[in-house]
Amino acid sequence: MAKSSQDFSSKRHFHWTKKVGNEDDEVASFKPSSKTIEEEKKEDEKKGAAMEPVAATPQASKRKLQAVMVSRVRSVLTAFGKNRSNLSLGLGSRVVGTLFGYRRGHVHFAFQRDPNSQPAFLVELATPISGLVREMASGLVRIALECDKKEEEKKAVRLLEEPVWRTYCNGKKCGFATRRECGPKDWKVLKAVEPISMGAGVLPGNEAEAGSDGEIMYMRAKFERIVGSRDSEAFYMMNPDSNGAPELSIYLLRVSSN
Repeated sequence: MAKSSQDFSSKRHFHWTKKVGNEDDEVASFKPSSKTIEEEKKEDEKKGAAMEPVAATPQASKRKLQAVMVSRVRSVLTAFGKNRSNLSLGLGSRVVGTLFGYRRGHVHFAFQRDPNSQPAFLVELATPISGLVREMASGLVRIALECDKKEEEKKAVRLLEEPVWRTYCNGKKCGFATRRECGPKDWKVLKAVEPISMGAGVLPGNEAEAGSDGEIMYMRAKFERIVGSRDSEAFYMMNPDSNGAPELSIYLLRVSSN
């Protein structure tokens, strides 16, 4: 408190003596005042209060500069976080796989990073879902999706973004598979099976859209994802039985057309 009072008085003295040329002028210009001591004291306090904002201006500018720097750092961190989030939109080493389709329709297969996320990979196979169910009932099923590598492209698309695939089921060619965006109907099925971590069953469907039998068959499980290269990935269904091999495996391959 003593130090602040001294600083304040020195500032006030500095501003006052700045107006005075020398001591002789000060004496010559001095005139007796009829004001009381109390009135002069109040005027001095008013002058000091008026001078305080001037003295506080550098501190206010410094605080303003700090606030600007903090806002800039936050904006940079926010942008960096968004970029990181965009980079992490792909799949990890453990994914959720859902196989579904109308009983008399085609197979749809979706891979999600977690049950709540949009599918990172959704394809429609030409294979009827009833045929795939029979294959799985007879034993292990290996599905290979194969596409051509386009050498003329300077920057190849990500493997999961390839639009068209040749399909093989246990070595037999089964037409083509087409990558598709997740529509409202697909998302409705995925939301219906969201609480299910592993299992198979039937969902009621829309008979007007699927004929007389509108039931939707589904199978849902967790898969282990292994990335061999930018042109090969494999998904192995994680079997809860430790003594059993994966019942379903899906391979994505991009091969040279030559």
